[in-house]
Amino acid sequence: MAVPRGSGAGHSCFRTWGSLLYLCYLDESGTGQTLNPAVPDSVPVMVIGGFTVPENQVQGLVWDFLELKKRFRPELRRLSSLTQMVHHEVKGEALRKNFRREGRNRQRMAHGFLDQLINILERRGCTVMARIWVKQDGARNDESAMYAAAVTTLCATFEHYLAERSSSGIAVLDSRNPHDNTGNVHCVTTRRFGKDEERLPHLPESPVFGHSNTHIGLQIADLLVSAVLAPAAAVTYVADLSGTNVHCHPGYRTVRERHCPRIGKLQHRYRSVTGKWVGGVVVSDARGQESAGKLFAPLATTQRDGGPLPRVPEQVSSQESAPAPPASSPAS
Repeated sequence: MAVPRGSGAGHSCFRTWGSLLYLCYLDESGTGQTLNPAVPDSVPVMVIGGFTVPENQVQGLVWDFLELKKRFRPELRRLSSLTQMVHHEVKGEALRKNFRREGRNRQRMAHGFLDQLINILERRGCTVMARIWVKQDGARNDESAMYAAAVTTLCATFEHYLAERSSSGIAVLDSRNPHDNTGNVHCVTTRRFGKDEERLPHLPESPVFGHSNTHIGLQIADLLVSAVLAPAAAVTYVADLSGTNVHCHPGYRTVRERHCPRIGKLQHRYRSVTGKWVGGVVVSDARGQESAGKLFAPLATTQRDGGPLPRVPEQVSSQESAPAPPASSPAS
């Protein structure tokens, strides 16, 4: 039996008993700060993104990730409560530092951690989406507008994903501050609840906000955008600053080569009414006008350090595995 909502009794998108709810967790990496090539720590990209997960896989996702954290940091096994385990975060920024260090052991362990993280996303039927802004040298950027536009785009992708499955979903954003939170979702609220047209019918509510130290989903979103997409995008679209800008470190080329192809297969991409491929990971490159396809294309000159890279030990799932996610469309 359908659960009615408002006066739209004729809508076919109501959640029915037995249908799945989907969660979408979104986080950001980088800022809208002006890119100054002469400043070594000037941020060249801003990334807002994350992933979706069906509700019947959330518990398995959480326990898989907690086990991965304990394998990556064995000292966490001494913690006495689940609350402490959730509260202790493995930040994407920390993994990025390992990729910049000369010691291969730290690099290999960080790559192994990401390998296992992507394994979890694959096993749990997750999809990945993001909006990447590549900044032009010296140009002023409106960070609030960039963030709001990204959230609007990602919610539109999420809406399409839900409509294909006749399901409903909730988007959860990493909380920033009350002023920014309001501006970040205002456009989505208007689209969702405007009188003239209900353009996001499968989202029963505007995006809500959570804190990463209490939400495992936000911790995973942070790792996706901060440890994979942001460094990979920087070294892909701002390669001329490699070696002079810390965010374009040559060590990030292996991040792109090793992990982006797998991320690319997890995208939800679809054709718009004009026949153009949209959704998934979208790149707005004000610097070189390159497409998102470049992020997932093979690197011709990536150097390996020789020999197989050891991984974080394989984990045995405590939950039933999800069916394989549907085949993804080609990246653009």
